[in-house]
Amino acid sequence: MRLNHILRTTVSAAVVGTALFGVAGVAAAQEQEITRVDDIIVTAQKREQSLQDVPIVVTTLSQETLQEAGVRDIKDLQILTPGMTVTSTSSEASTTARIRGVGTVGDNPGLESSVGVVIDGVYRSRNSVGFGDLGELQRIEVLKGPQGTLFGKNTSAGVINIITEQPSFTPEFNGEATVGNYGALAASGSVSGPLSDTLAFRLYGARRVRDGFYEVNTGDGPRTQTDDANQDFGTVRGQLLWLPNDNTSLRLIVDYSRRDEYCCTGVQIRSGPTAAFIDLLATGPGIRPPAPGFAALPYSRLAYANRESGQEVDDRGVSLEANFDMPGMFGGATLTSVTSAREWSTELGQDIDYTGADIAYRNQDGQNGYSVDNLTQEFRLAGSTDRLDWLVGVFATSEDITRKDSWFFGSDYTPFISFLLSASLNGSSGGAFPISPGIAGCFTRPGQTSGLTGLQGCLASGGTGALPIGPGGSLVVVPTAQATGQGFTVGQGYADVYDQESTSFAVFTNNTFRVTDQFDITLGLRFTMDDKSLDGLQDNVGTNGAACAAAGANQGAIAGAIGAAGAGSVIGTFCLPFSNAAFNNRAVVEEHDDTELSGTIKGSYRLNEQVLGYASYARGYKSFGYNLDRVHVTGTVTPVSSLFFPSETVDSYEAGVKMTLLDRTLLLNATYFHQKFENFQLNTFNGVGFTVEPIPELTSQGVDADMVWFTPVEGLSLQGGVTYTDAEYGVFTAADLVDPNNFPAASLLPGSRPSFAPEWSATLSMNFDRSLGNGLRGGFSLAGKYMSEYNTGSDLLPFKQQDAFTTVNGRISLGSEDERWTLELWAQNITDEEYLQVGYNGPLQGTFFQSTVQPNGTFYDPARDTGTYDAFLGQPRTYGMTLRFRY
Repeated sequence: MRLNHILRTTVSAAVVGTALFGVAGVAAAQEQEITRVDDIIVTAQKREQSLQDVPIVVTTLSQETLQEAGVRDIKDLQILTPGMTVTSTSSEASTTARIRGVGTVGDNPGLESSVGVVIDGVYRSRNSVGFGDLGELQRIEVLKGPQGTLFGKNTSAGVINIITEQPSFTPEFNGEATVGNYGALAASGSVSGPLSDTLAFRLYGARRVRDGFYEVNTGDGPRTQTDDANQDFGTVRGQLLWLPNDNTSLRLIVDYSRRDEYCCTGVQIRSGPTAAFIDLLATGPGIRPPAPGFAALPYSRLAYANRESGQEVDDRGVSLEANFDMPGMFGGATLTSVTSAREWSTELGQDIDYTGADIAYRNQDGQNGYSVDNLTQEFRLAGSTDRLDWLVGVFATSEDITRKDSWFFGSDYTPFISFLLSASLNGSSGGAFPISPGIAGCFTRPGQTSGLTGLQGCLASGGTGALPIGPGGSLVVVPTAQATGQGFTVGQGYADVYDQESTSFAVFTNNTFRVTDQFDITLGLRFTMDDKSLDGLQDNVGTNGAACAAAGANQGAIAGAIGAAGAGSVIGTFCLPFSNAAFNNRAVVEEHDDTELSGTIKGSYRLNEQVLGYASYARGYKSFGYNLDRVHVTGTVTPVSSLFFPSETVDSYEAGVKMTLLDRTLLLNATYFHQKFENFQLNTFNGVGFTVEPIPELTSQGVDADMVWFTPVEGLSLQGGVTYTDAEYGVFTAADLVDPNNFPAASLLPGSRPSFAPEWSATLSMNFDRSLGNGLRGGFSLAGKYMSEYNTGSDLLPFKQQDAFTTVNGRISLGSEDERWTLELWAQNITDEEYLQVGYNGPLQGTFFQSTVQPNGTFYDPARDTGTYDAFLGQPRTYGMTLRFRY
């Protein structure tokens, strides 16, 4: 019966909580009970099962384990999950989760996620849409490997399944207040209880503020904020649980969250030769000084940004889950309906060049950011017989993504471009042309000629037109050799709008046949139909594009002065995607549809009560999409004809064993996995924009192992895991790519380990809690994670490499025996480990890849790398105190 089921679920959640962390209040009432592995319940197959009966790799984390590790959002979750990384880049709206070295870079909303996020049964189509304060958690299940049969497309690498606390029919009140370093202040609370015999509610709210983790040199201004990556976050979540009869339950959830913060500046991890130009243009130092020989720089949290990096994120939604038990149908079945509507939006400001010079920026004015509006509906009918657990369902979603993308030229853009061009010409001419901030107008002067009284003279004079052609070599200003041509107008740029509409419909089934009492076979299939359309307008602001057009009109004169190859480079610099006249008022209209059959087959055999062995095959699917950005055909100034990229698929094989030992108090699970991805959607920032290139093949194989031990020591439990990953791109050439011109920037990939794929990843958490007598209880917890070295950049450039590191969180608690109050002292990243989240190419700051093959067989030569590299950093050590109370 539904009412009894809800009550059993509440009790089961309490037992699971006790299982993974010795909760003193429960332990005091049940001193003689021994916590066992069987108490750990998961819903990885859309039905409640013991973790040890599920032939899937699942890391399950209880409310107490999450609380003691300081988990507030998905990014915090990675310290408890081996083989998983979560990173943010230019804003917290650009968040990416990866499992077993596979994930989608989050800066481009045109790409869907490889790791699905599901909150209370509602699928979030982008990791960023699921990123925020998760509120009161019952548990989190991290499912590894393709989960498309039950959780749908875009779960090709795994699923983060988040289950929050339901309303309670027992009145309760919970609250907490926190203070910490970096000026952290936080308060949250919830109240729950019955409104009638059949209706219960829960209301939760939280507010968190904190100063930033970065110190910012504001350079030229007008930015006034001298810190960055702060926190200013609020959320409210209301629920109703209605049990009108014994066979029916309805759970309504309404939530709203808002962030209003500054995030995220990057810091230089290597300053290249262009740093000298930035310093000349900026007020004071505009960038970190280069190290001798342009080597990597020491770790520092000093950032340079003259423009504001404000971010606003609004997230709101409503969902309704209805369950109807039908005892007389199909031998007893349950119909489940999950309906949701969500609206998510972000608005961002950005210092595009991440320096103190005023080169380029985006304003937080409603013209830069994106929104995701989503409607979903799922119906599932499930039942069981003595030999069969069956489930059939349908899923439908309609989604509208609107991206507004802007770019504006700062006052230093034109002289910076002049510095770049003149430095290149100075090197190629043997010093005949000086390095100057004033030559841009040489190339764009109407009717320019190539000779000494034209372009050559203009370049030789640094744009002044003063040439040594007078008596005795005296300087004479030649008007036709002056840089009087068009530059890049300050405050102009572009303002593009993209609207992507998509619909998806799927039918699915998942069935487990108990062939014998020991042997089960699970068959699952899902047929998905996707349709996506793109309607965009790429539009230059004001006279933007005029400099590009003027340089193009002078191509013959430029070639005559510096050669044809040099002319192509100059015009390419004037006609970068953000300044190219070809994008002015350019409509982008595309529509594609696709179908995909995915599924799984699993076989499991229980050798005895302690050991379950299983093997499985699964096929996953990640939908096609559009690169919502300005993109050139690589090596040209011609816009690409289509922003489309194809679907990604994965074939996964697993074989594992689940062992329950030591009188069922020790869980030991291990699984071998082999995953082959085809058309892996690689999103890469090349220093001027993002490109999406399907990589023909990526293989990820290795071993996942998990452990939970409820030790004989009262109140002490251990949980941990190890993931060994051997991930590798297949060997490919330019001819294997959709756009062969993208190969130079991808030339380090063939046969190499992909980014964010450490060979080893290990976690261990220790939780201890017990009665101290005299009405008090106390405890402590430690959670740590080790990751071996890995590269943090999609293009695998060496300066983006992160060395092996370990992070540790800890907490000490003291409170009343009945948990009415608890005082905690806590610290995150106790050892203040210094590590990179993501490394990236400094925009417009140097040459990273060459245009020809180098002696090492790639297009990268370390000796010729002139690039400046920036990075978004991991969080530093934070610490504080939290007071919890409950009634």
